[in-house]
Amino acid sequence: MDEVLIERWNARVSTKDEIWHLGDFASGLALAQQLLPRLNGRKHLVTGNIDSRALRELAGWASTCAYNELTVDGTMVVLCHYPFRTWNRMHRGAVNLHGHSHGRLAPLKRQFDVGVDVHDFQPVLLSELMNFRSRGCRS
Repeated sequence: MDEVLIERWNARVSTKDEIWHLGDFASGLALAQQLLPRLNGRKHLVTGNIDSRALRELAGWASTCAYNELTVDGTMVVLCHYPFRTWNRMHRGAVNLHGHSHGRLAPLKRQFDVGVDVHDFQPVLLSELMNFRSRGCRS
């Protein structure tokens, strides 16, 4: 399974891409130490409930945080491992990306579960999420 996850990640992510992992990176420190250097991209970790302090301190992370806001192609994106009922600038077009719920939580408008188990076990682009939702589909 780990080899397939690495293969799918690297097929979508180049060495120059910025990637935000929204938590629960690996089930243990030893596994994380093996996986992280093999994954393409400049990797940021938004911590999840199983991400230990030692995992957060691994040298392969460009940054680690519990929460972040950024702008991607003019869209404000609110990142957290946990889904929110409300988020900053939610009524002004901001998007909430989260993990944790493994596709078991009905999303709010402009909210997306980006866990790999919901997206064919590979990273997903914000543009793909926005296009999917605009076609009337639910994530």
